[in-house]
Amino acid sequence: MKISDILSPLAVLHGLKVETKKKLINELAVHSAGLSGMEPGVLFETLWEREKLGSTGVGQGNAIPHGRIAKLDHVVGVFAHLSEAIDFEAIDNAPVDLVFLLLTPSEAGADHLKALARVSRLLRNATLCEKLRAADDSAAIFALLTENDVGTQTA
Repeated sequence: MKISDILSPLAVLHGLKVETKKKLINELAVHSAGLSGMEPGVLFETLWEREKLGSTGVGQGNAIPHGRIAKLDHVVGVFAHLSEAIDFEAIDNAPVDLVFLLLTPSEAGADHLKALARVSRLLRNATLCEKLRAADDSAAIFALLTENDVGTQTA
């Protein structure tokens, strides 16, 4: 699965300013509603319920909030670089400033897992994360995220 299959240039947010995890999830739900055709409230509730099960803060300043959405017909990604890191209750207790939201159709089990695995591998690349944090705008972030896109054979 390629990052460009799930993320468009319009889905990259640079310098997003939020104070709390809940406000971040809400902002991501609102932004992804326009990309997915779904209601922001439905997206927020799904994402927040998943977050209550355990933080999707994966460590090293990164988080991958995700949810399965009924009636969604394709995988939707939104990437946000926060202007200031926030407490996300991450596994390493480090504040989060790089966030990759994933929304998948509720019946797409394999695609959900492939997308999570692909994004997780991407955010484990410390050099890439440094470049993402130093990027000046959304276009630069999108270019960095997709410059080494690989096909489904390595997903």
